[in-house]
Amino acid sequence: MARAWRQFFEECETDGLGDMNQRATNLERQIRDNGVTYNVYADEGGPQRPWSLGLFPLIVSAQSWQQIEAGVTQRARLLDRVMADVYGPQDLLAQGLLPPALVQGHPGYLRAMHGVQPVGGTHLHIAAFDLARGPDGNWWVVSQRTQAPSGLGYLLENRLAVSRLFPQAFESLQVQRLAGTYRALMDSLKAMSPAGQDAHIALLTPGPYNETYFEHAYLARYLGLTLVEGSDLIVRDQHLFLKTLRGLVPVHGLLKRLDDQFLDPLELRADSTLGVPGLLQVIRAGNVLVANTPGSAFLESPALLGFLPALSKHLLDEELQLPALPTWWCGERSALEDVLPRLHECAIKPTYPGSSIHGNFDAVLGHNLPPRELDEWAGRILRQSDDHTVQAYMPLSQMPTWQPQGGGSVVPRSVILRVFAVSNGPQSWRVLPGGLARVAGGSNDVASMQHGGSSADVWAITTGTVDKTTLLQPTLTPSALAQRKRLVTSRAAENLYWLGRYTERAENSVRLARLTLEALGGEDQSSEPLMTWLGRMAINNTLVLPGVPLPTPVSQARRVFERSLIASLGSNNQATSVGYNLRALRLAGAAVRERLSQEHWGLMQRTEEAFFQSCARHLASADYSAVQALATLKATSDHLAAITGLQTDRMTRDDGWRLLSIGRHIERLGFLSNALRIGFETGSVHAGGGFEAMVALFDSTITFHAQYQQSRDIAALLDLVVLDRDNPRSLAWVVHTLRGRLAKLAGSEPDQLSLLSHSVPDPAQWQLELLCEAGADARFAELIQLLRDCSGAAYQVSEEIGATYFTHSGEAGLSLGA
Repeated sequence: MARAWRQFFEECETDGLGDMNQRATNLERQIRDNGVTYNVYADEGGPQRPWSLGLFPLIVSAQSWQQIEAGVTQRARLLDRVMADVYGPQDLLAQGLLPPALVQGHPGYLRAMHGVQPVGGTHLHIAAFDLARGPDGNWWVVSQRTQAPSGLGYLLENRLAVSRLFPQAFESLQVQRLAGTYRALMDSLKAMSPAGQDAHIALLTPGPYNETYFEHAYLARYLGLTLVEGSDLIVRDQHLFLKTLRGLVPVHGLLKRLDDQFLDPLELRADSTLGVPGLLQVIRAGNVLVANTPGSAFLESPALLGFLPALSKHLLDEELQLPALPTWWCGERSALEDVLPRLHECAIKPTYPGSSIHGNFDAVLGHNLPPRELDEWAGRILRQSDDHTVQAYMPLSQMPTWQPQGGGSVVPRSVILRVFAVSNGPQSWRVLPGGLARVAGGSNDVASMQHGGSSADVWAITTGTVDKTTLLQPTLTPSALAQRKRLVTSRAAENLYWLGRYTERAENSVRLARLTLEALGGEDQSSEPLMTWLGRMAINNTLVLPGVPLPTPVSQARRVFERSLIASLGSNNQATSVGYNLRALRLAGAAVRERLSQEHWGLMQRTEEAFFQSCARHLASADYSAVQALATLKATSDHLAAITGLQTDRMTRDDGWRLLSIGRHIERLGFLSNALRIGFETGSVHAGGGFEAMVALFDSTITFHAQYQQSRDIAALLDLVVLDRDNPRSLAWVVHTLRGRLAKLAGSEPDQLSLLSHSVPDPAQWQLELLCEAGADARFAELIQLLRDCSGAAYQVSEEIGATYFTHSGEAGLSLGA
């Protein structure tokens, strides 16, 4: 091992410590630019924490890796056999080789799965083992994960990032590649699924608020899987389907990143909104492969480690090649008596981690506890012995890490290694050459991301041939290309639709807020029609709280309205002003993050963050003036313009994008038609300041003055903001584009409109002469009716889109057995 590290540093060809600092800076920037995140305490309002990755890889020698590979493969075989027996004949329980309390008494044991033979005959397709290296240089198993082990996506990002920084060392050390194992997993899942090689496999995620959602999206993209949430799926006649814009699409396999208890609210946790009602019945019917088969949670109990040596002899007739740290389940009297005197040198762990019905607690190290607390723990163990497992403590081995502080230095840190075994066909497993190393932070001996630790790439050295397998397919047939066309799920479509609406709504609220603040402090502040129009628009669009009096030429009323408008800018739970819309925009984007470029997603995050920081900074000073607010709104407007550019020029024109565009046009149509109607109803457009403000709200000032100079003619105004199809802010352009997008979404032939398209007014029927007729009462009845029709159409189309594309309420077949 020392020789490998020596070669690594020689190959780095570093020019002193400064070069390492530069590489560390580049690594941190790359992680940040790639948007790699891990949210320890995930919530929809909280910030996302950048993934922590160390500069140096953990290097595992070829000899050590051979030991790990053989031991992990054997343990994967053993755990699969154990699970097959527990959900089958249960001989292990009958013969006393496994205590019933650790199986049937475990909350992760699913009685609904007893007697079920999984599709393909394999229960465990992915298993993760946490290993620690002892003082003797040997590796020991500390724990195992089988429900939904995380790390397969993060370790890929780690490999890409670190290998780019040390390309020569990576090549010369003969580091084994990863792609071949991922390909083996995908080939295995497809081969064992009901549809064979033509199977449609999806990755089931809890959603964007899960702490490892980045990994879910990253892994789905890398493996070519459809990323789905439970609400994307539906059961029909004991088969699983994906809800898409084009109807229901069969799903033959699920790679789940969801704990078992949340999978099916009909048979498991009734309060789960993350799963799929009826999913267990589909599994029992043999119509879907789920990796891993539900019911493996009992295998994660630390207490099970102490029974595996005997189980290996019984089931495999083999001694375990990779030992586990000595572990005692306190539910056995002999183990309890043996371990109580040595609590001070062991770790105390919960037998049923995460359980809500058993005593649950965080693991503690005995040597960190004073005598009094040790006595208290001994008392708890005696009272609730089944709930406690004691494991021998072994100081973690250390690896070199780079710490840039103080000019930079190499510092040893404790490390634990997670290794993955993946299925390679029925009853066959393959170990991923590498893994995910978790490095302790500071001087503590706890290698955990939740406790300030970091990760490291893992280089498994080989003395043989480096596997250059790639997931890229050299040739694709036309039929294969058609199958790989990206599906747009109904959930993704709905979120893209609202992403478009909230982008437009945010732009409208920013423009209206800027216009209002400028008018309140401008030369036309004494114009009552203008103040009334802006006040009604601000209230209708909830830029101010209900009950705030309209601004009037009286200075005190204008001042009150201005302060209320400024105070509400950063509100996200009362007035739905700019801050609320920016937050809603970011949340809609988070739900479809896998469909957005990193620039697009990062810009949405930065826009929201910069706006709220600016609002908080100025409000804290108790002197948030209109000038400061206008500067904040100007910066936000610039960011939103960039977001609009990304949506317009950087997204594929599929049905998802069409719905995003439709959402924007519906929002624009409703906002602008109401603004123009209120402007005529209040008479604001007939005043000089009101006329200019209306043109500005339509973002058409430059165009208007270029065509009509200083005219204040109503006909010129209506020609530009209502009828001009070359102006993307005119109502005619909006409805014409909206009608076309709706027809394209419905699959209509070119130059043919869909039924929904006809619900939008046809601009070809609009006539300037009729619209300009004020009438005897000067109320412009024809124009006002058209504007009402436009805003009504926006509402109607929105309702129809939801009913047509976002719900699948067809007749359901029987999905549950008797």
